[in-house]
Amino acid sequence: MRRRTDAARGPDRRHPPAGGARLTVKNPTIDAEELRGKYIVLDLLAEDTDGAQYNIEMQVRRYRAWSARSAYYLAKLVSAQLVAGDDYGGLKPAIGIHLLDFDLFQDPAHREQAIWCFEMRDAVTPTVTLGQELQLNLIELRKADRLQRTTGALAAWIALFEHWQEDYTMSQIANEPVRAALDKLRHLSADAETRRLAFVRERALRDERSLLKDAREEGREEGREEGREEGKAEALRQTAMNLMRSCGLDDTTIAAATGLSLTEIEGLRQELQ
Repeated sequence: MRRRTDAARGPDRRHPPAGGARLTVKNPTIDAEELRGKYIVLDLLAEDTDGAQYNIEMQVRRYRAWSARSAYYLAKLVSAQLVAGDDYGGLKPAIGIHLLDFDLFQDPAHREQAIWCFEMRDAVTPTVTLGQELQLNLIELRKADRLQRTTGALAAWIALFEHWQEDYTMSQIANEPVRAALDKLRHLSADAETRRLAFVRERALRDERSLLKDAREEGREEGREEGREEGKAEALRQTAMNLMRSCGLDDTTIAAATGLSLTEIEGLRQELQ
């Protein structure tokens, strides 16, 4: 993914260095506890040679408040750059690159587009941007693979994410960085510690699905015993409290799963203490 620079998107964009920006990963290790605690999200934080900050995420499940969560963490990449005494001129772009293993935009009008770039642009004159501080790039991997409209390196990376276990498909890929990534992936797959982490991740996914299902069922049972509207609200509260008791999901995740606000979630946590 690159910072958009073509003339159609405005004259103030810059082309990345030849071959793409060189990134330094700031969180290169993944702890097993992170695999258990995060809501189906694996993410990397990186910085390029110009100081631009990158949040690179892979997500396998669509859930409520997805856009709000993405905007929040991208904004945090900007705000975290300043400390007391710094001026705004030192801010570097914060660029999100989210690889989604689901279709985020399901409206019929959007079924033919799989790659998206969201920036701060004027609604009437989109060639005018308000700086380069925020940009969110999305790739709907399944849709992109289905549409087969990308070419070159990006098409090769999409094939890797969607078909890395298919020998014939991967044998057709000539892109060297993708071939190197595939070799590394296959090497890791044979490593005992990596297999253990994969098991931890798979178990966490299954546990979350089960816990969410159980909590919703319990909430619905509670709701049947109450009035229709009051019962619905109480069912959501009950679902949230069941999730708090059953697992270590954070407030943002529970809010996304139930539709309750963060303020409501925080209040429920206080009730349980």
